[in-house]
Amino acid sequence: MKAIPVKRAFKYRFYPTDAQAAELSRTFGCVRKVYNLALAARTEAWTRQERVNYIQTSAMLTAWKKTEELAYLNEVSSVPLQQALRHLQTAFTNFFGKRARYPRFKSRKKSRKSAEYTTSAFRFRDGKLTLAKMAEPLDIVWSRPLPEGAQPSTVTVSQDAAGRWYVSLLVEDPTVQPLPAAGTAVGVDVGLDHLLTLSTGEKVANPRHERRDRTRLAKAQRQLARTAKGDGANRRKAREKVAKVYARIADRRRDHLHKLTTRLVRENQTIVIEDLTVRNMVKNSRLARAISDAAWADFRSMLEYKAHWYGREVIAVDRWFPSSKLCSACGTLRDKLPLNVRTWTCDCGTTHDRDVNAAKNLKAAGLAVSVWGAGVRPQLSSPGGQSAMKQKSPRREP
Repeated sequence: MKAIPVKRAFKYRFYPTDAQAAELSRTFGCVRKVYNLALAARTEAWTRQERVNYIQTSAMLTAWKKTEELAYLNEVSSVPLQQALRHLQTAFTNFFGKRARYPRFKSRKKSRKSAEYTTSAFRFRDGKLTLAKMAEPLDIVWSRPLPEGAQPSTVTVSQDAAGRWYVSLLVEDPTVQPLPAAGTAVGVDVGLDHLLTLSTGEKVANPRHERRDRTRLAKAQRQLARTAKGDGANRRKAREKVAKVYARIADRRRDHLHKLTTRLVRENQTIVIEDLTVRNMVKNSRLARAISDAAWADFRSMLEYKAHWYGREVIAVDRWFPSSKLCSACGTLRDKLPLNVRTWTCDCGTTHDRDVNAAKNLKAAGLAVSVWGAGVRPQLSSPGGQSAMKQKSPRREP
């Protein structure tokens, strides 16, 4: 398989000087202000049934800088401000394409603090990165090397809620090559008791990262609740304590998912999963916390982009496919199978573990889709195996 050039972001932690931190904080504020001004202008035009695009908002930015009220926008690099307008344009493109909701205003307290620099606004030489409006390079902790000879095309600087500073360098990574073809396929059933159950019978335990730190998180949240609302120093410190606990949970969860997805992609040519709508599932108040902690959506996202990098295939089976109720041995479909039933015996005499059986059925359905191009649909009749409907192949663009 021919290698596809992959642009990959390498993220590192850095420790800014007081002057750099002040400059970056000022830049974050200006980026947020420009984004909100442009969004307000485009929303107002939308009510008049007029279209405003990036070029027009760029002209507005030039005019804003000339006003006395917004003259401070000239104090920071113009590139992150222009990039904010491009991001807004992308948000509207996704909205009109029905891929996302209407863009929302950025909050000073809740929104992500970040600024994006293109090649004209930074200098990268001899492993040192210097941003526009700064005299000294950033003190970056190079936890892993960049690909040899790599030159960043974009640099994104951010600060998380826990106060940690990060820089992300987007480079082309020639080391990402398709893996040798493997003749194996696996079905993956996600769950809460076990994070993953594979069609091979293997079960991966759910680490429940949030539950492990729940006591510490509750204590930090109580301390935050006791502080007076506002912008006081005590409330800011209490908010950072809560954010640090959340960051610890998120870091462990992300690390675990990376290891799992990398292993699955390396060992299997085809990986079959269930097409779950996690956004709707978390509306269940009893399971929302556990589902969010399992991070099924993040698992799928990692699996898909790694499969794309390394020449693997990920197949998502229709979520209405009765993978748990269908006997993987004879194809008999049970009428009911309550969630509390973890093992069951089919009329053919086969005893099934609920999750392993589901994974096996997902694998079989996914391979049918891969070979025949069939779309798996719920089976409405009794015995006879899975039903499948032939779908039209997607239209190819010239």
